[in-house]
Amino acid sequence: MNGRRAARLEKLGMAWSAADARFQENLAAARVYYQEHWTLCAPRSAAALDRPVGQWLSNLRRPGALDGHPEWEAALLAVDEDWNPPWPAEWQRHCAALRELVRDEEGPAEVLPGFTVHGMDVGKWLARQRKPEVWGALADGQRERLEAVGVTPLAAPTPVEQAAPTEPSTAPVSAFEKGVAALAQYKARTGSVTVPRAHAEALPDGTEVKLGVFLSNTKSRRAKLTADKLAALADLGLEWAAMEGAVG
Repeated sequence: MNGRRAARLEKLGMAWSAADARFQENLAAARVYYQEHWTLCAPRSAAALDRPVGQWLSNLRRPGALDGHPEWEAALLAVDEDWNPPWPAEWQRHCAALRELVRDEEGPAEVLPGFTVHGMDVGKWLARQRKPEVWGALADGQRERLEAVGVTPLAAPTPVEQAAPTEPSTAPVSAFEKGVAALAQYKARTGSVTVPRAHAEALPDGTEVKLGVFLSNTKSRRAKLTADKLAALADLGLEWAAMEGAVG
């Protein structure tokens, strides 16, 4: 048999060995799978024509599996150029499903989460690919395939400007304000505004207020207190301040 006739028979699918025969049979099943699923990145459990095409393709994707058989690789590439991508096969399955879903659409790809194809939530997958942090981690080839069907990444969120830290107030605090703060602290701790004359209250900044003396002196000068000072004392529960404010 001359070489020209052998080549012609090979084009017609003639197998010259048992391995070639098995390959051609599995390839025929793989073509059927591709027609139904648009990809040869089948899960290992996939079958077609009663053949385990998923496991067969997975085995062929192993490094060195096609060494010495360039014609086998060419035959697989003729069916699906992305049959053995450098990224996960699962990613390619989702991408192929998305490609077919939007094939006849114009404009950006819009597939909402919850839209399922062959058991895959393509919409949820698409939403994840568009996240800036996910998009940035994709390989160039992955981004190219998404861009080819109109997919673009979401805009990165605008950083929220942090408010400048508030500088501690350097305005002097009056003796009256310290006294009111000390009384509020005392009341919160004891539940009472009846303070022994000798009691001193330490404020968080380390200032010590002679609270008993402050209240005694303030009460004696209540007629000279402004309305806002009387109101501050009355709000804390000092009845005499409320009465003085009412009289005034």
